[in-house]
Amino acid sequence: MALTDATAGIGTDTPHGDPLDRVGDWGPVSTRSGCFRLVPVRLGRDLPLLSRWMNDPAVSAFWELSGPPSVTADHLRAQLSGDGRSVPCLGTLDGVPMSYWEVYRADLDPLARHCPVRPHDTGIHLLIGSAADRGRRLGGVLLRAVADLILDRRPACMRVIAEPDLRNIRSIAAFLSAGFRFSTEVDLPGKRAALMVRDRSLRHLL
Repeated sequence: MALTDATAGIGTDTPHGDPLDRVGDWGPVSTRSGCFRLVPVRLGRDLPLLSRWMNDPAVSAFWELSGPPSVTADHLRAQLSGDGRSVPCLGTLDGVPMSYWEVYRADLDPLARHCPVRPHDTGIHLLIGSAADRGRRLGGVLLRAVADLILDRRPACMRVIAEPDLRNIRSIAAFLSAGFRFSTEVDLPGKRAALMVRDRSLRHLL
């Protein structure tokens, strides 16, 4: 999960005051698994689906948001009512919602207190919603697609980063297959994580 602290009061430094360059306008991208799009979350529309996903034992083991819908709602509101440096999104494949994403400015996030980040580093978190989709090896495909979207739509971003739990071997393997490299281990509140990095300079090599 993002370490987003909506009360931290960290400013933004992008034109128009949008630290993530309008995620909702990034548009679709073609992948070998279908047409993928990031759609910013709308609480009234998406909460039932997201709460159901968060209560899947395979998801709750790492996201720790199981329980009544209010638990997921509180997590989403912290981002939706913030300054835009973390944007929760549904990931749709051929128009069908099948994943949840958080795209966030790592350099403006409390994560920066715990591990080395650079200006405009952009972080991502991902969960695949249904067990059937998890069995399709979509993680690496979609992670590569979103990392490429970030690098294409955010020219100032030199690195896309992530910090999956070290225990989540499948997640780490998906990041590696998506062209990320393992940078270091970091101690974060509630977990020890693998800092995964996709470098703009290496995007066409890995």
